[in-house]
Amino acid sequence: MAQKGLKVAIILTAISLLVPFNFSLIQAAKAEEAPANALVGEISNLDKEIDAKRKEIEALQQKSDGYKKQIEAAQKKTASLSTELAILSNRIAKIKIDIETTEKKIETITLEIKNLETQILDKENSIAKSKDRIAEFLRLIHRNDEKSYLEVIATNQSFSEVFDQMKYVENLQADLQNTLNQVQELKAELEEQKKQREDKKAEAENSKNEMVKMQSSLEEQIQSKEVLLDKTYDSEKQFQNWLLQSKYEEEQINAEITALERTIRQRLEESDKAFSEGQSGSVALSWPVDPGRGITATFHDPDYPFRYIFEHPAIDIRAYQGTPIKAPAPGYVGKIKNGGQKGYSYIMLLHANGLSTVYGHVSKINVQEDTYVIRGQVIGLSGGMPGTPGAGPLTTGPHLHFETRLDGIPVNPLDYLP
Repeated sequence: MAQKGLKVAIILTAISLLVPFNFSLIQAAKAEEAPANALVGEISNLDKEIDAKRKEIEALQQKSDGYKKQIEAAQKKTASLSTELAILSNRIAKIKIDIETTEKKIETITLEIKNLETQILDKENSIAKSKDRIAEFLRLIHRNDEKSYLEVIATNQSFSEVFDQMKYVENLQADLQNTLNQVQELKAELEEQKKQREDKKAEAENSKNEMVKMQSSLEEQIQSKEVLLDKTYDSEKQFQNWLLQSKYEEEQINAEITALERTIRQRLEESDKAFSEGQSGSVALSWPVDPGRGITATFHDPDYPFRYIFEHPAIDIRAYQGTPIKAPAPGYVGKIKNGGQKGYSYIMLLHANGLSTVYGHVSKINVQEDTYVIRGQVIGLSGGMPGTPGAGPLTTGPHLHFETRLDGIPVNPLDYLP
């Protein structure tokens, strides 16, 4: 009886080495199953919401493309009041759709960030569980390593059972290695998801900035329509008269700038005056105003509101009314024109190597003709608000009209800017 009792005790001892491990894992799995399933369910719901938002964005994009086609079709027609009003109306409608689309994109990105954060939490929980399993594996392996072969043999009835015990330890070590590999993979996925989250946050911020620019563009297009109706009194005849007058005034300004530049450069050469910077190669320009608020019209922009009057020879940089205009390079003040309350005011600077710059819709002029300026010197203040001094008739909102000319011919300012 004593031997039988001892044998039972030995078997129970051997079983005790196995049971705590299996039982603890089962209990832990059951305890963790509920929160894990909750996270998986939340991720699934977020995926569905994101898919729904993307479908809404796709539908809005199709509407926007429809307005774009209508604008392009109208632009091919002969300039008329009805055509221009149709173009402006379609642009206003398109921008409104684009704003709504951007809002949906921001909502989608917000959901994607929330989804990533949920996935990150799920990964962190998985890593924590794996670490607990690793600790349990290590404890079991340590406990088995402390047993001598004699103890193993003594606690088993046959060599087969001894072999099973040794095989069990090998399996523990293999499971440990697999779990370690899983942790490494989970950590790599976790780092990638954290990076994706930061990228999505940056994308959301960019979308918000784009929406601010679109809202400003919407205001400008609405203003363009109001200016057009104000100038034409909703009359086709008045529109054609205004068109001819505006074209004539623009041609006069362009001819004046071209002739003046040629005359002034010749006079400078005769007097042997030179610039202090940029005597060889192309002249590198700095931004005359901060471009952070965006460019509202590009060089030869096909969407320029007054393209039926003239080809846009500049870039329009969105700037608050009264923003300081800084000389983008050393130069000579060739011409200033104060248009007064209703006219167009501008400043022209001559730089080295045949380059000149023109600044339009200025509300204040801070320099005098026949003087030199250095890079960064404030030469005036921006304008462009309709009805304000220096804005002129062809403007829809505050900005800086910035031209670059090479040997008198307008060229793209972006080719000279950083």
